[in-house]
Amino acid sequence: MRLMGKLFINGRIKVLTGLCIGGSKSDVAIGDIDNCVVKTSEGVPYIPGSSLKGKIRSLLEKSDLENIIKRNTKLGTEKGAKDAEGKTTKINTGLCDCGDCKICVIFGNAGDKRSSEAGPTRLVVRDCHLTPETRKQMEAKEGEFRELELIYTESKWENVINRLNSRAEHPRQTERVPRGAEFDFEMVFDFFEKEDMGRFFYLISGLNLLEDDYLGGNGSRGYGRIEFKDVEISLKTIGDYEGDNQRQVLYSGMLKDFLKQKNEFGSKLLTKLGAE
Repeated sequence: MRLMGKLFINGRIKVLTGLCIGGSKSDVAIGDIDNCVVKTSEGVPYIPGSSLKGKIRSLLEKSDLENIIKRNTKLGTEKGAKDAEGKTTKINTGLCDCGDCKICVIFGNAGDKRSSEAGPTRLVVRDCHLTPETRKQMEAKEGEFRELELIYTESKWENVINRLNSRAEHPRQTERVPRGAEFDFEMVFDFFEKEDMGRFFYLISGLNLLEDDYLGGNGSRGYGRIEFKDVEISLKTIGDYEGDNQRQVLYSGMLKDFLKQKNEFGSKLLTKLGAE
């Protein structure tokens, strides 16, 4: 097994409803917002690569839950896992850690659980930062951000309604990245073998799942709907790294349309890699 090339997925993440990926504050003053979003050292909100990668993995695990439970149960049986009564434990966590399946190979496992045959983790997800255009508009309070309360974020009051007496209880403020904000994103997928083609398409299906789900917290209450836009998928072969070090664009367009062209894309990719 050898590294044949790297696939790059670039584009923008557009926030369609307020986004809240929680951060922390070392000092909290009276009247401050209770739930803050994660920010860079400059105080600018961003989407951690770990949050994006973890959410995509979680959605793919949910979509393959039945098979994951079967694999976990088999692993538990092979390792002799028993409950208090001495019966074989059935593991129903829904979290895959087998080390061999598509999910484990794409997203990775702890070193002691990684299969030597599967090779290294395929996917790298970069932190996503506000686009220069969005940041400029927010700082100048222009366009759809003209009524923005804070520099880069908005605050939303929430409370708990007692369903017996309809009283509002426990009021609190939540900080959110506002609707309309855009972040640059980049993912890198290492291509080692022909089987990685199917794994790459599987990853794209996970991105499509995320568009119909949510990112960050409070998604069931309307937060965190996003859209991937201006998507470009490009390639660097090992030869490119030894030569001009330039990416070769293989696809440009909407994410939702990519899998419709996967046969054409796959043929083009294998030709570029010399792996037909």
